[in-house]
Amino acid sequence: MGYIGQIALILIATLLAGAISQRLTMPAVIGQLLVGVVLGPGVFNVLQNTELMHAGSEIGVIMLMFIAGIESDLDLLKKYFKPAMNVAMIGVLFPMIVFYGYGQLMGQSFEKAIFWGVIFAATSVSISVEVLREYNSLNTKEGATILGAAVVDDIIAVILLSIFVSAFGVGDSQKMNLVQSTLFQLLYFAGVVVLVKWLAPIILRVAKRLPVRGAVPITSLFLCLSMAWVADTIGLSSVVGAFFAGVAVSQTDFQDEVSDSISSVGYTFFIPIFFVSIGLDMTFGGLLHNLGFVIVMTLLAIVTKLFGGAIGAAITKMNWHSAFAIGSGMVSRGEMALIIAQIGLSAHLLVTNLYSEIIIVIVLSTIIAPMLLKWSLKKTGA
Repeated sequence: MGYIGQIALILIATLLAGAISQRLTMPAVIGQLLVGVVLGPGVFNVLQNTELMHAGSEIGVIMLMFIAGIESDLDLLKKYFKPAMNVAMIGVLFPMIVFYGYGQLMGQSFEKAIFWGVIFAATSVSISVEVLREYNSLNTKEGATILGAAVVDDIIAVILLSIFVSAFGVGDSQKMNLVQSTLFQLLYFAGVVVLVKWLAPIILRVAKRLPVRGAVPITSLFLCLSMAWVADTIGLSSVVGAFFAGVAVSQTDFQDEVSDSISSVGYTFFIPIFFVSIGLDMTFGGLLHNLGFVIVMTLLAIVTKLFGGAIGAAITKMNWHSAFAIGSGMVSRGEMALIIAQIGLSAHLLVTNLYSEIIIVIVLSTIIAPMLLKWSLKKTGA
């Protein structure tokens, strides 16, 4: 099938699957993720994760997090920064310890066992963001804590990945050393403060004066993609840059105009491609042979983040329903864990014959996470 046909199929399939999911009182994103599983190599093999699909997916997740940033309340993010730190720290510690222990039990070497922990310490908040948006919970204490924790979690994951690839990896990738990347990341966050407080309002006011239709949304998208590109270049996830670009836009007078324009483009084209691409990584070859391993790993992936995040939130005196919702929002692994797994494979930190099973676990945890978050949000009354 040509790429035009693939995109047409993705758009109509995600629309119908999302509608069916909502009719079944499930988050729409569940149906969209399952489209990738059913139409991908795992079942019918109609769609493949081509370079074009990868590019569309990357733009989709960047736009999703940009929209989340635009719609976020900066004061609320600041207010819940301390709980977010606790959620991120404990939510990383739990998977590191538990997966290392399970890896040792399964006969993995020290570095391979601990790398399992690195993979499952990462959180992909983009799926949770979609559920929070759908249930109008982005600007709640739970939503603000999840978003803040995801940023901190991403930084920790990048640092852990840098350490383990440098110390144990035997790949030939020429990455910046840890000191350099940390310095650049600190400078980056200083630049974020400048952008949010001063630059973004000035740039968008200048854009407003240009005699071109859509000048403000185009300029905002330029800020988003630039911030995402710089973040990716210095070792952070591109979604971190996109999110902070959105936060910068949210502090201007053009918040509603930009949100409406970008949401129209994102949700009608790029974001469905992102959701489908997650499912395309799932294949079932050899699954029956390692079914027990997949089940145990999936349970550990869910439990470690769920309770790690919940305990981190509970420490800051949040009630258990809110803490559980926050833990649920950290369960999804998505693209972040997939990227770490791929790097680990190329650096020989992951056993080749278990790579497919680990990918299945990542995708399964990503599909289960929205259902868990929806259920827990209901308990909070959000």
